[in-house]
Amino acid sequence: MLTVRIISSAPLPLPSASGIEIVGDTAYVVSDDAPFLYSFRAADLAPNQPVRLFETAHFSSGRIPKDLKPDLEAMAYLSATATAPGGLLLAGSGATAARETGFWVADAAAPGGSATVYPVVLGALYRALRAELPPGQLLNLEALAATTEHLWLFQRPVGTTAGRVCFRVPLGTARAALQPPYPVPPTRRPLPYRVPDLDGQPGGLSGATFFDDRLFVTASVEVTTDPVRDGEVLGSFVGLLDPAKLLDGHFAQLAWPDGRPFREKVEGVAVRHRLGPGRYELLLVTDDDRGGSTVLVVEVLLN
Repeated sequence: MLTVRIISSAPLPLPSASGIEIVGDTAYVVSDDAPFLYSFRAADLAPNQPVRLFETAHFSSGRIPKDLKPDLEAMAYLSATATAPGGLLLAGSGATAARETGFWVADAAAPGGSATVYPVVLGALYRALRAELPPGQLLNLEALAATTEHLWLFQRPVGTTAGRVCFRVPLGTARAALQPPYPVPPTRRPLPYRVPDLDGQPGGLSGATFFDDRLFVTASVEVTTDPVRDGEVLGSFVGLLDPAKLLDGHFAQLAWPDGRPFREKVEGVAVRHRLGPGRYELLLVTDDDRGGSTVLVVEVLLN
């Protein structure tokens, strides 16, 4: 059993939040239509200097147009090893050719927005992942998570339950694939996952993170059959999946303290604190598809 309680909600000063990751004392938030990686003090969400990811002439309105944006939908921190530094991997969804790019942000915990950014070409990897999807299913990666052994990439299909899978790439070869000449790493057989549906509409996984060897996830239900076009949002869930068998999990639908369903689209999750045995404080980020973003502080109890 899983119990979820919204503690607070606040706007974020950035457009279209699509993922969140906590590195040390810093909470990083990525936007799917902005050229920045936004940075906040994790303890109180006071803003730091954002990190510029790339130059663009198409941000004058405060959002990069849908047909031009790289659609950075997923982010994960890869810890340092004896032979490789740590850093944040930001990845495009892969739904179009323009969305096959990503960024490696080294020194992510450096103060003052001084992190070093490297562009990453993901086309070869994404072509290999597409080959593992059901016929006719478009690639639409919406969440990343990393362990010391694998990079986990979660496909979020739209309008169907087919293709709700997770790709796992051995971490060493995943790191190698982020550098020229961008070799295609071997992947293990995709694992199917299960998330709740609402009102006959299929849900899709939108965020993921490992903490205490547990896989915390978020899922949202959106009325659309197109991974590029947005639709009506019916609700969102917080869940806990078994990493060894993603079909086994526990979910709780988000609701306001007065019982009203939470009908915004949650896009990412990070664990801020362990509050006690089986109790965690999570940060969730949302996107209203109109350029607005919020952050929720949520308490999760594992019964």
